[in-house]
Amino acid sequence: MSRSVVILGTQWGDEGKGKIVDLLAHDVAAVVRFQGGHNAGHTLIVDGKKTVLHLVPSGILVDGVRCLIGNGVVVAPRALIKEIDALEERGIDVRSRLGISPACPVILGCHEALDRARESRRGKKAIGTTGRGIGPAYEDKASRHGLRLADLADPERLAEKLEGVLDYHNFLLEHYYQAEPVDGAEVADEAARLGEQLAPMLVDVTTELHRLRRDSARVLFEGAQGSLLDIDHGTYPFVTSSNTTIGGVMTGAGVGPTDIDYVLGITKAYTTRVGGGPFPTELNDDDGRLMAERGVEFGATTGRPRRCGWLDAVALKRMVRLNGITGLCITKLDVLDAFDKVRICTHYEGIDRFPLGAEEWSRVSPVYETHPGWDGDTRGLTELDRLPKAARAYLDRLEELVEAPVHMLSTGPERDANVIIRHPFKP
Repeated sequence: MSRSVVILGTQWGDEGKGKIVDLLAHDVAAVVRFQGGHNAGHTLIVDGKKTVLHLVPSGILVDGVRCLIGNGVVVAPRALIKEIDALEERGIDVRSRLGISPACPVILGCHEALDRARESRRGKKAIGTTGRGIGPAYEDKASRHGLRLADLADPERLAEKLEGVLDYHNFLLEHYYQAEPVDGAEVADEAARLGEQLAPMLVDVTTELHRLRRDSARVLFEGAQGSLLDIDHGTYPFVTSSNTTIGGVMTGAGVGPTDIDYVLGITKAYTTRVGGGPFPTELNDDDGRLMAERGVEFGATTGRPRRCGWLDAVALKRMVRLNGITGLCITKLDVLDAFDKVRICTHYEGIDRFPLGAEEWSRVSPVYETHPGWDGDTRGLTELDRLPKAARAYLDRLEELVEAPVHMLSTGPERDANVIIRHPFKP
């Protein structure tokens, strides 16, 4: 029986991970975020009420669940406090249940300004970032001059470190990007004030996770973005700035590979992407527009429309292997209810290996298999035997192509709209 389960996106993000985390959180003691920042957006619909989370783990809506933010997450203190306050205004207990690693890198106003200036300078070659300072904050971490949350609690250390960081970023903003510098005194005052509010929530996340493991407690690890946006394994450079694949769990939360019992890959029944970058199966036609309309395909963080296309089994199979996926959860199957025919990309024409980098990706041509649509409504189904035969055949073929079993189906945005074939935490 699994005690530690990882939930990962297997495409370009927006697969519906938050809903599944919220569902499975009823069976765990703790939910852990291990990478990314407030560029992620997890949408939950519980009892008809919509909640969008960016930094707080998606287990927060389940009473009594401990929510942890690991050291691999870059934290914007202002955004986190705003999110906590909004949840607590709704009567949700957050501060007593949220634990944050003091080793989390801090996103400052200069990171956000640099992110926006850089995207503006790229023009048509823009990556499509959210402009929230994620990349620059991870850069500071890698160059070893960035601030951590622990630094905000020490006024003397904060002033010393902040001076160097602000000098560096303001120099870039003024002299390279010809943009306005940030006000150092304003950034320092806000950092100290917000750091004081976050200080009571700082905990050694790694130690807490190992204690939970020792006590045989169940833990859920929540990924942000999707595997094809991984900084190492995605469509580089059109990727995010963190490891969204399985390795990010170990480095971003402080656990070992043997501490992971099960990996659930969240996969849309079709494919979407936000921002720039190659997308082999993208549809710029009526089918793509119908997917976007039925799937309400707009980014939870930015509101940007998502690009839509048929399911890419080539990319999915690669991510299944790379992440060691135990089982798949297929989301938004109901979006395909309206199609007379559905297609799956089975291979790329003229290439016998997986493309590495955006340049190779942009040159591939998808080869499709066409399957009949199904005469029936899958929205809200909770029983496998009620699934239309053609929909079942579509899923069977998907399993065969990507070499992974489908263990769950999400048949709508509501918490209870699911078909559970094999529960990750149950025999």
